[in-house]
Amino acid sequence: MFNSIGKRALSLIPAVCLLLWGALPVWAHDPGLSAAEVRIGAAQIVVHLSISRSDVESVLSLDLNNDGRLSDSDIAAATPLLEEFARNMFELEITDQRVAAVSAEARLDQADTLDFKITFERGAGSRIRIRSTGIKSLARGHREYLSVVDERGNKHGEKMLDGASSEFELVINPGLSAQADSVLPFLTLGIEHILTGFDHLVFLLGLLLAGAGFRDVARIVTSFTAAHSITLALSTFDIVRLPSSAIELLIAVSIVYVGLENVLRRDLKWRWLVTFGFGLIHGFGFASALRELGIGSGAGVALPLVSFNAGVEIGQLAIAIVVLPTISRFRNRPVFTARFVPVFSILISIAGGLWLVERMLGG
Repeated sequence: MFNSIGKRALSLIPAVCLLLWGALPVWAHDPGLSAAEVRIGAAQIVVHLSISRSDVESVLSLDLNNDGRLSDSDIAAATPLLEEFARNMFELEITDQRVAAVSAEARLDQADTLDFKITFERGAGSRIRIRSTGIKSLARGHREYLSVVDERGNKHGEKMLDGASSEFELVINPGLSAQADSVLPFLTLGIEHILTGFDHLVFLLGLLLAGAGFRDVARIVTSFTAAHSITLALSTFDIVRLPSSAIELLIAVSIVYVGLENVLRRDLKWRWLVTFGFGLIHGFGFASALRELGIGSGAGVALPLVSFNAGVEIGQLAIAIVVLPTISRFRNRPVFTARFVPVFSILISIAGGLWLVERMLGG
């Protein structure tokens, strides 16, 4: 029975490759994250929006000479379009009265992120409704971390917005700081990032697929956790910064390597050392999610960083809890180790190779 199943699995490799090729463009691209800080003053309300260049360019054409770079002259030429884009990103109501934006500014920072400053007049009233009207024009699934602070930097509320839930309402009480707990939004974001980050998922599955005992798996998972926690912190605090394009390429390489190692090497007792090295790379990848939310060095970064990292760990543990019992159940069956592990490991390497090619081509 298992022999026939193994032959069928091998015969399905071409079809699965075609499916992977069609699905990878969806898997490889995060729908996007942005961050908006709404600062409420006595006379004005200012929205600071940080959004990646690629997300903006999905709506606007900014590279006028098509050289792959966004220069100061490109930004200057596109300023009217960018200002109009910014003005249409938010609607503001104070006690049910619409407030118009009086100005909008745009700037490109060194992290290839566009920073917008949208200024509204502060009307009378304390009940404020903020609507992210522009989020629906971005990629489906795009999320936006919205926080509301006063002039002293005290946080009065926060929410993760998306196309289905793009509105936030709160009442500002003068002199009262309603500092929100930042744990839950970033904990949730960490879980979502690992569960929807298909390249990280495939890498993790490749690690778990090898026929290792519980102790070996514990060493592998612990080394991966320790490594990505280190580089996630170093990158978030801006101590070490690597180009995101290089990190994405190296993540794809790590997937190819793990799949091939499952096939070519039988003794994997030192895999935890290799996993530690690749975990350092994946940590930089996790850090990009926080940078897209505008989370950087500063006094307020520690809690989001710890919460996000904890969410990533919860997601990884959830996957391990689901996958490991299944692998353990079949590990003692020779056909599983001899045929199924190589077949799925090859598919993992193929997925990594396709990601590698796509990212090298700038897709």
